[in-house]
Amino acid sequence: MEAAKRLGIWMDYATAHLMEFTANPIQTKTIKGKFTPHVKKTALGKSEHVMHNKEKHGRAEYYRKLAGVIKKYDNVILFGPTKAKAELLNLLNADHCFSEIKIDVKQEGKMNTEQQHNFVKEYFSKRYPL
Repeated sequence: MEAAKRLGIWMDYATAHLMEFTANPIQTKTIKGKFTPHVKKTALGKSEHVMHNKEKHGRAEYYRKLAGVIKKYDNVILFGPTKAKAELLNLLNADHCFSEIKIDVKQEGKMNTEQQHNFVKEYFSKRYPL
């Protein structure tokens, strides 16, 4: 039987830090959203409607990238300071492809890399010891 694959994702609206829970030291991969403050300022210079449209499309692309990664895992914890994780969870729950994946959400503040790694280790160690 193959070991369950577990992933922790600290995220906000701009960046997601992906950390696979394994017996090895945790490594972080990063996915960045394309709706940066510079893009916002440029779009807002054209019109508020253009800015909101760019934000909506940028966020959808960001969530699609994350969903593509999440599909490869059995257990996922989404955590971070914003509501981005809840928005992503709602999109995933609407897609039957994610029905077999256990996805939890936890509200957490800003964290450095070490704090993120410790959170993921503690979260999965309590629920699913290696």
